[in-house]
Amino acid sequence: MLSSSGKYAVNAVLYLAVNSTEKKKIRAREIAEAIKLPSPFLAKLLQTLSRDKIISSSKGPNGGFYMTPEAQEMSLIQVVKSIDGIERLEECVLGLKKCSSEKPCPVHFAVQPMKKRFLQELEENTIASFAEGVKKGETYLFL
Repeated sequence: MLSSSGKYAVNAVLYLAVNSTEKKKIRAREIAEAIKLPSPFLAKLLQTLSRDKIISSSKGPNGGFYMTPEAQEMSLIQVVKSIDGIERLEECVLGLKKCSSEKPCPVHFAVQPMKKRFLQELEENTIASFAEGVKKGETYLFL
């Protein structure tokens, strides 16, 4: 449902939501090491997220990436839209071009309720609400 880039971006955003502030910026290399990604690949994702104003960045010796409290109030779907686009979540899980309720693939009706619920969760919950689970130790970014 999410591309690898989309998954990595969600991880990076949640990492920043948990660990950064405007006074505590985090460099791309540190985020990449923490979530086990190649730094150049993650840097491109972070640039996109910054350009779309989901995360903030500053240059210089004390520079890095961070999330403002206002940005953390965005729904998590904004991250997915920025990296994958919403179409990615609406695609057929088997990759068929014309899968629909009128012309379903073999797993369409089994998967459609889960996809709908997943999209609803991403739309209705903020970045901060997902990060709160990590802060409380109820959910994990690293296993």
